[in-house]
Amino acid sequence: MSVWPWLAAAIALTFLLVTVIYYRRLCRLVRAVTLFSPRRIVDNFRNMHRIYPTTVTRRAPQAFQFERGHISLPPHFDFRGQQLKTRQFIEDTRTTGFLVLHADRIVREEYRLGQTAATTCISWSVAKSIVSGLFGIAMAEGFIHSIEDRVTDYVPELKNSGYDGVRIKDVLQMSSGVAFNEDYKDFHSDISRLGRVLAVGGSLDRFAASLKREHPPGSRHHYVSVDTHVLAMILTRTTGRSITDYLEEKIWQKIGTEADAYWITDDLGVELALGGFNATLRDYARIGRLFLRWGNWNGEQIIPAQWIRDSITPDAAHLMPGENNLSDNVMGYGYQWWIPEHPQGDYVAIGIYNQFIYIHPDKQLVIAKTSANHHYSQDTVTSEHQSVALFQAIANSL
Repeated sequence: MSVWPWLAAAIALTFLLVTVIYYRRLCRLVRAVTLFSPRRIVDNFRNMHRIYPTTVTRRAPQAFQFERGHISLPPHFDFRGQQLKTRQFIEDTRTTGFLVLHADRIVREEYRLGQTAATTCISWSVAKSIVSGLFGIAMAEGFIHSIEDRVTDYVPELKNSGYDGVRIKDVLQMSSGVAFNEDYKDFHSDISRLGRVLAVGGSLDRFAASLKREHPPGSRHHYVSVDTHVLAMILTRTTGRSITDYLEEKIWQKIGTEADAYWITDDLGVELALGGFNATLRDYARIGRLFLRWGNWNGEQIIPAQWIRDSITPDAAHLMPGENNLSDNVMGYGYQWWIPEHPQGDYVAIGIYNQFIYIHPDKQLVIAKTSANHHYSQDTVTSEHQSVALFQAIANSL
């Protein structure tokens, strides 16, 4: 009897098994490639758990309820001498949710493009500011001795990488000196390579260990998203907890969140701490309220107040707001928080495609904005500065 029919059957069976095993990964790759396409971006941003593996941060047993009020938004706002129409800007940046919290009352809440109060939406780099809060808690609990310590004191697998010998403080301030191209339009950029690690099932830790040094640490402010992943590596090594669990216990269940949140992970279950967090708009506002109140939630000091003060205080020349040849951005920078170009005591968490948590302590103001702005890649900076100008206009109108 000929062996060819058996061989053909074996090959067909092998092909079928490989297809079944890798089908989900192939689907993930296809979705990842079209993640920011104009036709799919809105749906993708609120359904990241259908694209990537995730872990769940469980909501609080009882939700904290905000009081209600109402304000009208200023019809126009000034941006570098140009008057922009507020409503047109909200529409043009493809806003999916917009919430204004003033003096502990929700005074404006609106949803667009099919989003509702129950919809979770990806934070992108807003997650970095949340990780900063967790880091402050871990410092207070004694898991990390000092931000003057070297990264490799806690994560030895980063020896011989760009992070070898770098101070934790320099990583907190996006001044690690590590070479990193964060151009989302460039297929070959480091951030695009990182996206493909998630899409095809690689390791985020190994990716961090592959990066090299470009500048002396602490000399330039150069935005490196993987710096936040390194902070998360320190957190998980020192606390013995995942980012998911640590956030749930230390913050999420203490601030009266009303919905489960979730983190995108790699295939090893390691969270994309630099931008993979997903939550509802109101729960983003609750995070804002926690920072607005200097880490205190209804009498319980959750994040040390001094840590928040330090987090929003640029303390070196390369971190100062305004035109700065030592920085890639006219905004200032603290511990994973941005300081506006023209600060008013305010500060802001920013994620790509126009995600924000804006905080103005003097005005008792928090603004949370989620968006799916497919025009973002055409100018990755202007819409962010315009958004901050709008937030400041709202603050000044109160």
